[in-house]
Amino acid sequence: MKTIATIIFIIFLGITAQAQTAGTDVKVETVEMTIATEKTYELSLEAKTEVARLYKSKDSKIKKELNFITKANKPKMA
Repeated sequence: MKTIATIIFIIFLGITAQAQTAGTDVKVETVEMTIATEKTYELSLEAKTEVARLYKSKDSKIKKELNFITKANKPKMA
């Protein structure tokens, strides 16, 4: 009996959820924009200070990827 009541309740909720309608339609206002073809370039001569990171652990992902060895670099026996 409990399962039948649960199934009916779920079906009732599904039907009421589908029966609801949206009240008003949303209208979108369009905006016209022109394309600017003029280009301006700025040159800044300021000195920028950049910071480099040092990785102390040998197992860091960056060091492994930078120190890769290809098959062509391995020595071959004659």
